[in-house]
Amino acid sequence: MIMRDKSDLKLAVLIDADNIPYSNIKGMLDEIAKLGIPTIKRIYGDWTKPTVSGWKPALLEHAITPVQQYSYTSGKNATDSAMIIDAMDILHSQKVDGFCLVSSDSDFTRLATRLRESGMLVIGIGEKKTPNPFIVACDKFIYIEIISAAEIKQMETAPVASKRKLPPTPSPVVKVDSIDNEFIKLLRNSINDVADDNGWAFLAEIGALIIKKKPDFDPRNYGFPKLTALFKSLNRHFEIDERKVENTHIKHIYIKNKK
Repeated sequence: MIMRDKSDLKLAVLIDADNIPYSNIKGMLDEIAKLGIPTIKRIYGDWTKPTVSGWKPALLEHAITPVQQYSYTSGKNATDSAMIIDAMDILHSQKVDGFCLVSSDSDFTRLATRLRESGMLVIGIGEKKTPNPFIVACDKFIYIEIISAAEIKQMETAPVASKRKLPPTPSPVVKVDSIDNEFIKLLRNSINDVADDNGWAFLAEIGALIIKKKPDFDPRNYGFPKLTALFKSLNRHFEIDERKVENTHIKHIYIKNKK
């Protein structure tokens, strides 16, 4: 679902420890690995506070560099400033192709906008409570609740021997987004925007365009693992054509609006 045709994108992963739960760090890093190579991994917080102590084992396990930032004034978040300054330093160093900002804080909206203005790919990761301005300022935004649900499902389907090594983890309550008329309209319009003269549109192009229009779009938000499965569930609205590529086992999926 990445918007650029590069699997080797170098990404700077910057994590706001004050606004992100540490329990899903492995799932978040696995998700980031699908989009590029995390060459820089830093996390920001006041490590003298007990509220962020849960992060410490994860930092060692995943080679994340902690950045200490004291709270100079009560009620003010100095962590945000440190993360923004670092992001601009990394931007001007020209060592990365994009940024992954892990936070649910709308204070990073301007940072995301500024990075995109400089030609950087910006991926946001945060909880569903994240304010919309930060979400739409990113090229793509991924909800932690969806990552967490996928991680739990993977654990549940793992072999019994593997399960015994894992501590018991409560299943997350994930609210699946509703497929309403507005969402169907988004899909139909996106198909029309990239369709050929016969009305057929390549699935990958549809997905890329929807993300441009709605950065937090993800089939998993609607209870489907892939975009193909989502469209198949909506066969009342769409036609699906699976075209086999000659001399391969690959199939290209094309979608067309039904009248």
